[in-house]
Amino acid sequence: MEPEQLLRDLIALPSVNPAFLPEGDERAGEWRVADFLASLAAKAGLPVEFQEVFPAKGSMRSRSNLIVRLGTDGPAKRRIILAPHLDTVPAESFKPRIEKGRMHGRGACDTKGSVAAMFSAVLQLAASGARPRETEILFLGLMDEENGQEGSRAFARSKIKGDLAIIGEPTELKVVTAHKGDLWLKLVTNGRAAHGARPELGDNAVHQMARVIDILETKYQRALRKRRHPILGSPTINVGAVRGGTQPNIVPDRCEIDIDRRTVPGEKDGAVQHEIVDFVKAHGSKVQLINSKTGSCMALETNPKLPLVKELMHLAQQTKPAGVDFFCDASIIASGGTPSIVFGPGNIAQAHTLDEWISLRSLQQATALLIRFLRSLP
Repeated sequence: MEPEQLLRDLIALPSVNPAFLPEGDERAGEWRVADFLASLAAKAGLPVEFQEVFPAKGSMRSRSNLIVRLGTDGPAKRRIILAPHLDTVPAESFKPRIEKGRMHGRGACDTKGSVAAMFSAVLQLAASGARPRETEILFLGLMDEENGQEGSRAFARSKIKGDLAIIGEPTELKVVTAHKGDLWLKLVTNGRAAHGARPELGDNAVHQMARVIDILETKYQRALRKRRHPILGSPTINVGAVRGGTQPNIVPDRCEIDIDRRTVPGEKDGAVQHEIVDFVKAHGSKVQLINSKTGSCMALETNPKLPLVKELMHLAQQTKPAGVDFFCDASIIASGGTPSIVFGPGNIAQAHTLDEWISLRSLQQATALLIRFLRSLP
């Protein structure tokens, strides 16, 4: 199947991460896309399996990773994993449309474009009979990337390893060997409640937090800019939400903020958390820190000199490795023992937007490059 038609079909199948929808919403879950791809694989004679991550609950079907294998005629000496994710963020409409060489629709860029390119490459290789003699190709459709990355975490815990995983994300067809990590943290200030007519009798937690926010967004941000990774640049911090107080005539006794701290390779989660608390304290304020993410979201750094990575970069006519600021499944798959890079059509600037789109030219180029890469393998 041509990638353009496949992408059109995929966009029309809602696969919104259930974390972003009310319980029972008919748009929730990756199963429609997974079932559709599984049926195409079965028609092509390719073995299919589902790796269950979340069992069925109420009206929600089980949520699973999809695994499709393109095997060899004999024993496989290596394995390449093509791993885009199947879930999307919400949208009002799932009607694909083509305008001026672009495919529009939820997931077009993030990451059904990568799904279409990678799955089309596998189907075309299977149909041509020109599959690698010694290399197994595994298509891995991951669930839950947009929320907790439970799909990639489950796969990383499995016994399935590869010699290289290509994680499908919009990279403008660049081979990405490094991405930033991500820490979501909650900071809390505690004060003392009092009547709004006698504020001097209380201790305003919102006022405390205002000082903390200023410290983080100015002094701490400047300190982070002094650290530079050769590909990714500097770590960053963003205060994304503030909650405090109940009504105007009560001095608030609690305030909390949610922050997003992007990390670079070499930074450890625990050390970053201590650093933030200590930095705030050193500048005259005090906060309590709560980790808002249950799973680690570490930065990725894969050696660009690995032979398989070098070959893909050569085919992409890329002389230097690239990096991206966003976090994705790559570092999690890498933590399970498979060297990982990120690659796919589209630009992250279009991801999650109201009018998400991808250029059809980039979709075709991604498919062709993946086919060339897979055919270059013995």
